Amino acid sequence: MTITVALVGNGGIGTQDHQSSMYGPAFERHPLFSLVDDPAAAQVLSIAVPLAERGAAIADAVRAGKHVLADKPLAATLAEAVEIERLAAEHGVVVVPAHHQRFNAALRSATAAVRAGRVGLPWNVQCDFVVAGGDPAPTGELVNFGLYPVDVVRALLGLEVRRVHATGSPDLVTLLLDHDHGVTSTIVCGRVPALRDLPPGGLAVHRYRISGSHGVLAVDARKPALQVRTTESNGLVWTGPGTVDALLDVLAAGIASGAGRAAIGPHDAVRAQRVIEAAQRSMETGQPVETGE
Repeated sequence: MTITVALVGNGGIGTQDHQSSMYGPAFERHPLFSLVDDPAAAQVLSIAVPLAERGAAIADAVRAGKHVLADKPLAATLAEAVEIERLAAEHGVVVVPAHHQRFNAALRSATAAVRAGRVGLPWNVQCDFVVAGGDPAPTGELVNFGLYPVDVVRALLGLEVRRVHATGSPDLVTLLLDHDHGVTSTIVCGRVPALRDLPPGGLAVHRYRISGSHGVLAVDARKPALQVRTTESNGLVWTGPGTVDALLDVLAAGIASGAGRAAIGPHDAVRAQRVIEAAQRSMETGQPVETGE
């Protein structure tokens, strides 16, 4: 028997409509889900309302006993994200934030390699996550994109961020992160002008360099993919299931377990939001900011 899903909202940050471009098509092709029109009859709500309304919409869904796939960011503020985490635990439902980049095939392999000690004890991660062209986010790209690489680095290291120093602008920012045990990471994240060989809003660079006591692991997260050029478009085509497909696998497994949690949940969204808000304060003050973990 499939899990029923209703799509709620087609909004996001600025002109985004991830519901139509990402979540809806992924649910349609996934063998474990079936779409229904009535949210009241659905087991899962895929919520992609505008960011200002998102926290309240997710909280209402959780109170109604619905499992949730939530567009990113999970909520507009850390306080809202913390409340969603509390409600999800109280009601025993699965809430999966759409931090789908951590399920990139190359990054999942890299995470397994780091956890298995292939580079020894990691001491630093360097990341570049840069989009080219497309519509700028009215919130700034730190809020729009920053949680993706922050979440990936947390997944790679398994270590929380304790202090943040942010430089640059909200549209192209460098995050200097201090983790537990003296481990550090550097993330460059944002948007640059359009590039000839990429569709608007395409990932120009998505890469990681993990340095450890016994080696270095370099990861190009834009691969495995094919560069396909036609008379009308030019871009990457994935050679297997995409990151959103993998995210739905995690959602289905979490629901099937009956434990009220999945491999990624509100806890991860709270940790990412805490780093993003610390970065915003750091940019305002020009000083490092403790995350309060």
